[in-house]
Amino acid sequence: MGFVALGGWQVQRLAWKTDLIAQVEARVHAAPQPAPGPSAWPAVSRETDQYRRVTVRGVFRNDRETLVQAVTDYGPGFWVMTPLTTDAGFTVLINRGFVSPERKAPRDRSAGQLEGEQTVTGLLRISEPKGGFLRSNDAGKGRWYSRDVPAIAAATGVSDIAPYFIDADATANPDGWPKGGLTIIKFPNSHLVYALTWFGMALLTLVGYAIVAREARRRSAAARSRP
Repeated sequence: MGFVALGGWQVQRLAWKTDLIAQVEARVHAAPQPAPGPSAWPAVSRETDQYRRVTVRGVFRNDRETLVQAVTDYGPGFWVMTPLTTDAGFTVLINRGFVSPERKAPRDRSAGQLEGEQTVTGLLRISEPKGGFLRSNDAGKGRWYSRDVPAIAAATGVSDIAPYFIDADATANPDGWPKGGLTIIKFPNSHLVYALTWFGMALLTLVGYAIVAREARRRSAAARSRP
């Protein structure tokens, strides 16, 4: 029966989602590992590396930062995406955190424009291509709605960049801006509800068939008993 098959499929999806959540939880709370270098980039994937806790050391290229539209618990504003040239020789895009519209200009948060070698710890994130907020990125006009690493790198003239970005943790920046550690990790998990719904539909269908069959037998018996 189709409803039973759909219910069974949702049970399989529930097991997959539960395992995925457990894997992500383990990555988030694990000790930070060095951010993957160029030799490891081909193997980096959403399935195995998203939300992995990593650390990297290098120098921020503050003159190449990009602002990406954001909405957080602090309200609407921007993510500050800044390339960091690592001491390992490659570049990685760092989401340094959120700034309000009033702090959009670097001069209004100058204390947070860190100079010299810095260590960043945070969560590895996979590039977000094309756009967000139902809008497409427009590099020519400097309008960014998603953290599209290759597109941002091309627009800012940055090469040898990692195919991922890092959400910086909540380590405070001078004057409190940008505000890091705002990564939201949430996976919709309604598969159990869906499974119960499909199994319930299957049960109701069986009950319906039983009622129809009983009524048919009753009518047949009544017809045979007439003179």
